[in-house]
Amino acid sequence: AVNDRTGVGHWEGDLVKGIRLADEPALMTLTERYSRTEIIVKIPDYHAGTCLKALQDTIDDYGAKEFESITFDNGSEFAKLSEIVGTQIYFAHPYSPWERGTNENANGLLREFFPKGKSLRAVTLVEIQAIQSALNHRPRRILNYLRPCDYYRCMA
Repeated sequence: AVNDRTGVGHWEGDLVKGIRLADEPALMTLTERYSRTEIIVKIPDYHAGTCLKALQDTIDDYGAKEFESITFDNGSEFAKLSEIVGTQIYFAHPYSPWERGTNENANGLLREFFPKGKSLRAVTLVEIQAIQSALNHRPRRILNYLRPCDYYRCMA
């Protein structure tokens, strides 16, 4: 079901970093494989404990039933994600970003709003929600020009 994209609930995740310093804020992005629905969460830094808490809070907020599985890369910031409760966490092979290609594409779309090298400290929750909504309402060729929220309920 995950590889064939035959159902919702399978996600890919990563971080979008402005400035590549561990104590700088980052955006945790989750992309649903079937519908391309995007969830964006600002985190204050990208230490492993921070990523664990942010992901667990997101799963708890939306409900564990929405997340059958989530696949991340092998970055050290994701080292504690095996402690997550409510979903199955997988890790892509090292140096294999194509194994999470849907999320990599979505992160590329985010770069239109958040260029590399620019701090994310001043980015507000309202801005993040507006960008998340814009991405979830953007027609996609891969979806026959429907929007992610036409396939899956819009998540803000």
